Amino acid sequence: MPVDRWERDGLRSANSGIRNQVDYILDALAEQRTHLAQVRDELAAVRCTAESADKLVAVTVDAAGVLVDVRFASAALRGTPEQLGRAVTEAGRQAARLARDQHAAIIAPLVADAEAVPDLPDLVPGAPSLRAVWEPTDDSAG
Repeated sequence: MPVDRWERDGLRSANSGIRNQVDYILDALAEQRTHLAQVRDELAAVRCTAESADKLVAVTVDAAGVLVDVRFASAALRGTPEQLGRAVTEAGRQAARLARDQHAAIIAPLVADAEAVPDLPDLVPGAPSLRAVWEPTDDSAG
């Protein structure tokens, strides 16, 4: 059965619409890639410092919460090892919380932009998901 002119024009129009949407998705992803370098630089520069309540210990961590520096007040060495351990733990936990909050704030705009872009299967049923590239997989399940 031959395709009449109206059907052909309709298919061309639908094809053009899908092509425009795919171009939009690809442009948005390319823009996000350019922002990734900036986000990486910002995250690399993050340093969060917190003190224990008794001011005997100050701990600094990076954006991932990894310890990069520990400072002791001279009075810290007059306490017991248990007190010193608690002070280090307290300051480390607080610094890690600060780092987690700062990390989330830095990546929030990138996450919001990524969530606003439609995924390829939304446009073309059965197409592979582009979100799989951006979203981490949970390897702990299973």
